[in-house]
Amino acid sequence: MHFIEPHYAWRHLYIASEDDRSPFFGREYSEFEFTHAIYDYCIHPQWDDIGSSTLFIKIIYASYHQGFCIMEMMGEWNDLLHNDIMYLKRNIAEPLIENGIHKFILVGENILNFHAAEDDYYQEWSEELEEDGWIIGINFRDHVVREFAQANLDHYIAFGGRFDSFPWRSLDPGQFFEKMDEMITRRLNP
Repeated sequence: MHFIEPHYAWRHLYIASEDDRSPFFGREYSEFEFTHAIYDYCIHPQWDDIGSSTLFIKIIYASYHQGFCIMEMMGEWNDLLHNDIMYLKRNIAEPLIENGIHKFILVGENILNFHAAEDDYYQEWSEELEEDGWIIGINFRDHVVREFAQANLDHYIAFGGRFDSFPWRSLDPGQFFEKMDEMITRRLNP
């Protein structure tokens, strides 16, 4: 797992630790020391700690002008044992919302498992977004999407269908956002 790095092709466009509106502003990273682990497996030092012992993220792009951010995720999303959604909502989403972000793209290729609990934080997050705001989950594994669906998270996060295998790495962040915005608009207004 220590070889899985967050997407770095956009670092010339955005670095969360250099963004004074980012929850990770001022963070310093080691290229040589592994400081975090998920279940005793070291993970790459570029992943950001959100307060959870099993879920890590990287804000790989944010546009306050357009009101969106792209987060890549890593680990196990465990609301049942660790209340990971609370950490994600309180420590990451809320500061971003306060700075004008109201559209969230969650890249879930590296989420290994999901364990649901209550949906209160999902509902709260969804309700705090502006009227045209949204949360989209892309490229989550099939079993994770099934768990999302069983927990009825589709009320708050758009996932599944065309969001399951979207080739986002070939796009720049603006193109990626435009595609997601177009797809969610078509989904909500058929």
